[in-house]
Amino acid sequence: MVIGIVKETQFKRVAIAPAAKSKLEKLGLNPWIESGAGVTAGFTDLMYEENQFNIASRSEILSSAEDVIFGLDKFDLNVVSMDMVPRTTLAQAMDVLSSMASLAGYKAVLKGADHYNNMFPMMMTAAGTIPPTKVMVLGAGVAGLQAIATAKRLGAVVEAFDTRAAAKEEVMSLGASFVEVEGAADDRGAGGYAVQQSEEYLQRQRALVQERALKSNIIIATAQVRGKKAPLLVTEETISNMKPGSVIVDLAASTGGNCAFTQNNATIVRNGVVIIGNSDLADELCGVASTLFSNNIINFLQMAVQNGSLNLSEENEIIRSALISKAH
Repeated sequence: MVIGIVKETQFKRVAIAPAAKSKLEKLGLNPWIESGAGVTAGFTDLMYEENQFNIASRSEILSSAEDVIFGLDKFDLNVVSMDMVPRTTLAQAMDVLSSMASLAGYKAVLKGADHYNNMFPMMMTAAGTIPPTKVMVLGAGVAGLQAIATAKRLGAVVEAFDTRAAAKEEVMSLGASFVEVEGAADDRGAGGYAVQQSEEYLQRQRALVQERALKSNIIIATAQVRGKKAPLLVTEETISNMKPGSVIVDLAASTGGNCAFTQNNATIVRNGVVIIGNSDLADELCGVASTLFSNNIINFLQMAVQNGSLNLSEENEIIRSALISKAH
């Protein structure tokens, strides 16, 4: 069975890395890849050829890969969306959202540091003592936790907000302070995702965020609710009162942003505060992002392919969740 990999049109990543060839062979899959598909991720056509991939044009792949293809045109196909894989223990190895979020959280801190006019760790010098940078992380999911860990490694003082009670222990285990707002909606049935909160709760959260933001130098905003607009946590009033030179990195930019002035895929300055709106920072780490993405896909295929044939059985919870369209 042919598995087709086409070049991404919006991202630097590629869906399958050259090293995945042996795993694909074990599944009875014959991989075809569009010429140049892996170049921006650091994988040349020669690397794919050395791993016995078939290099072909986009049109050849679209017409040949009838069963599995990571790039869609107008075809009568079963369509699997990897971002719909449930966040359960069994599906962890296929969870592309977590893979990419972890990279984005790491990169967000580096972006913040790059735009900040000071350094992260405390330093005692003959000329005086430099205080540590204060970093506030909004949302302690996968991206937020990686942001916390990265900021701590760089020497910052870190605190974090999250509506999920389960996040408190994880935040504190990384050496950050957990800022808790009482009265959050129950999230135990949300499968690890944040849930929509009441407006009363959000108002109290925004008030506490403003109080803490005035003491912060960098804010990493990661709070999102699946399928809904991102909650507004950093208001115009907050930004107008923040220290000039402060930086906000908003990973929720594509769904409206956690910050009042956020523009997706843009860096702007308001009242001396740098606001970076970017929901796909993982793509700036396209080499490792491609490797992790490839592993997620291979792990899914190991479950969905049997003896060289695709078996998208909806009795399997993971497949049922990821299968967003069925062939007619």
